[in-house]
Amino acid sequence: MQEFAFELALCAHLESEQDSVLSRQLGTQVHGRRVMDIICVEPGSEFAERAAITPKAIPALAVESDVGPGTARYWKNAFDCHPNTAKRAIERAVDVGFFERERRNGRTYLRQSTRYPDWYDTLIGIENKPDLARPGNLETQLLTDVTLGLVDKIILATESYVTGAHRNRIPDVVGIWRFDPESGEREILREAKQLPSAKPGVEILERDSSRTEIRIASADEITRARRRVAERAYGKGWRTYDLPACSTVEPDSSGLPYCPWKKRVVRPVEECGPDCGGHNAGDPPDVDFESLRAKQSPWKPDPDGRQRHQTGLDSFY
Repeated sequence: MQEFAFELALCAHLESEQDSVLSRQLGTQVHGRRVMDIICVEPGSEFAERAAITPKAIPALAVESDVGPGTARYWKNAFDCHPNTAKRAIERAVDVGFFERERRNGRTYLRQSTRYPDWYDTLIGIENKPDLARPGNLETQLLTDVTLGLVDKIILATESYVTGAHRNRIPDVVGIWRFDPESGEREILREAKQLPSAKPGVEILERDSSRTEIRIASADEITRARRRVAERAYGKGWRTYDLPACSTVEPDSSGLPYCPWKKRVVRPVEECGPDCGGHNAGDPPDVDFESLRAKQSPWKPDPDGRQRHQTGLDSFY
């Protein structure tokens, strides 16, 4: 099975079994370029407070700024970055309802609409390799995840039979799942072990047979990166694909783009269109991905929000 279809099937399966926030294809690096196939965010004690703010991702710079929920602060004194970067973060934070903005004596002042909550608990990273006969750069990817420790647990998900030789090339702390996307059966071959995500980590930037380039990530950098990943997962979700403009496609109950002509889940951006023998031009299937996500996960699409008053997005600077 193609990795895209495998990934969607696993997301749908996990969403049906767990009360977690799922997302796909998120950067899980501090200094490097690592992208994790699936991120599972397990809610923490203040998840309801986070869900009440906005269904979208809150900008990392807004959370990390010196803007708080109490006394409003002059915007230039609240950010340690280029002013243009700060302005973009402010606009986004106001737009999603995390910042309130007011004008005093020709200056822009900001406050949080509510305290940023401690809303997530465990971050689980899942690397998909349906066919272990074609592992690609799997060994380096998993080793990078383990030594960096940005997520709490790492899992390898595959459709293949896992041999002893495979296990020997996979770090001991990495969990192993065998997943059948057709039946939805998931077998846990090895439990994932907890990684020290509260400590500094070692990030592998480049690795080949002759050398390995690394960089140390501080505990504070990892904490900020974890929050960034959790926020992006909350705002993005995993149904990030568009359904094709084809009347043949019949999305399943989870919104996966199933094609009866090909008899499998397809990747619309690559496989659908006039060149396909089963293509029947028409409107894309009418599937409300947000409603599906809200029904099957703890994500809230239309919270009340925490802003005390609405501020326009006029020029404040």
